[in-house]
Amino acid sequence: MRKPASMWSLETLGRVRLSKYFFMREFLYSEISNFHERANIPENPDLAIEVGRAFCTSLLDPLHETFGCVTVRSGYRSPPLNSYGNENKLNCARNDYPGECHIWDRGQGDWRIGGATIVIPWFADQYAQGRDWRDLAYWIHDHLPYSEQWYFPKLAAFNLTWEPQPRRTISSYIAPRGKLLAAGAEPVETLTNRQKRYADFPPFKGVAQPAIPDPWTGES
Repeated sequence: MRKPASMWSLETLGRVRLSKYFFMREFLYSEISNFHERANIPENPDLAIEVGRAFCTSLLDPLHETFGCVTVRSGYRSPPLNSYGNENKLNCARNDYPGECHIWDRGQGDWRIGGATIVIPWFADQYAQGRDWRDLAYWIHDHLPYSEQWYFPKLAAFNLTWEPQPRRTISSYIAPRGKLLAAGAEPVETLTNRQKRYADFPPFKGVAQPAIPDPWTGES
């Protein structure tokens, strides 16, 4: 797919289905883009789609099938838009920062990275009443092939990233602040203690999805 050259080709990009539950359009919205009137269009749409599919399939779909709604707070950012956000102190990491997960269309092989800032409403409601963000962080650690988790105070939103070779790090701006888990390290808490934290969580991928009626399954 070539870089969109018109509104119609951008609309076509937005219709690309990345996974069972997510489309590209959900990740193209940006307050920085809208307010500052700067386009948010991939320079390499094929790579953005490839990385987006890996991210959504391996991480967001299982979250959706466990907790229901997963809200994208900040998704894809084009290199020029992200650079503008960084230069103007709009909470964007610099483009060459290895952990900048919002620029999906860069790198090759093991150097690809994709991610988004997301909110899980089911958990955000409990966090607002005092639940520890680490309960969710450890659940994700024990169930999903993430590369990085980074938590923020508002709504327990967090950056979740995918990489071909996951670094498996957890950090937070919520107390206790700092790095909970460094790359290559083992969690301080044992698996038994981690499981106690999230013992009341829904069953993994346990959300019942409506069945597709037989005439539309494609099976004879």
